Amino acid sequence: MRAALGRLPPSTRPVWLVAAGKAALPMAGAALDVLGPRVQGGVVVSPGGTPRPPLGGVTGEHPQPGPGSEEGGRRALAIAEAIAPDAELVTLISGGASSLMAVPADGLTLDDKRETTWVLLRSGADIHALNTVRKHLSRIKGGRLAASCRAPSQAFVLSDVVGDDLSVIASGPTVADHSTYVDALYVLDRFGGRDAFPPAVVAQRTVENPAPDVSRERADVWVCAEALVGEARLAGAHFAAQCLERAAAMARPACIIASGETTVRVTGRGVGGRNQELAAAAAPLLEAYGPRALVASVGTDGIDGPTDAAGAVVDGTTVARARADGLPSIEAILADNNSYAFFDALGDLVRTGPTGTNVGDLQLFLLA
Repeated sequence: MRAALGRLPPSTRPVWLVAAGKAALPMAGAALDVLGPRVQGGVVVSPGGTPRPPLGGVTGEHPQPGPGSEEGGRRALAIAEAIAPDAELVTLISGGASSLMAVPADGLTLDDKRETTWVLLRSGADIHALNTVRKHLSRIKGGRLAASCRAPSQAFVLSDVVGDDLSVIASGPTVADHSTYVDALYVLDRFGGRDAFPPAVVAQRTVENPAPDVSRERADVWVCAEALVGEARLAGAHFAAQCLERAAAMARPACIIASGETTVRVTGRGVGGRNQELAAAAAPLLEAYGPRALVASVGTDGIDGPTDAAGAVVDGTTVARARADGLPSIEAILADNNSYAFFDALGDLVRTGPTGTNVGDLQLFLLA
């Protein structure tokens, strides 16, 4: 923390500090040492069992938010909203801040948030899914803390999230939010179903969180140097896993492009092609990302196996949509080599017609 603050350009602006998370105390202590008399005040929200924090700090609750969490969150918002434009907000974020600093969105209570968090945790939601929902039930997460401040704002983040996605760490109180209410509802559908959550949470409809400036945003693109080969159903799962791992360290939106030519081991009596099987095998790995993650695989000749399709496209909703439509599982359609009927029923086949050329197959991964 001292090293990071020491790299900042010299400034005489007065500073207000907001620190939240399991490392809030040492981070705030370092900031006070470096910034010294520039610090005019602030709030430090830390877990119980730690020394009393400086700046008249607050003890929050973890892993479920409690009254202290709400007090800390409301104090942080009040500080951000009151800072004069000629001052500066410095936010220090570490793991646990999603629970330790919480302010329910209008129309929700802290109990609504607690019950929602409990159902998601009990249902096996990972941190990406959990914080997608948290951001849309809050007045401080999903970039809202920084957006409430008229002064310049800087954030220093200690990551406890694999891939270091700043919008996920502590639910991103200072980071623009790529997710939407539709994404949050999709998480509820996956982990328990909407009936398992408080009615006010399911019905929540307020202004979306601050979003990235897409007019200036360009995709971060990476092209795979190695050809994608081998059995299609194995290559598809491998491709999706590798893409998700690499995309975790890429700016969003992330795009990964691959090419090659896979093979199909025929074990059933259905109809399909190598690109359709590759896409099908990738689908289960995208579930946690909802509509934000997509894989497409197509033959550049426009013909995939003995079908009229060039290939297929899947995203994080494919498995759930197939289940809702009563279609066979991914495992069943791969065992029967019947990917064509599966994707035809979902409307997810890619049909281009013959292209008049053939340079192998093309795979595309997108993550918003």
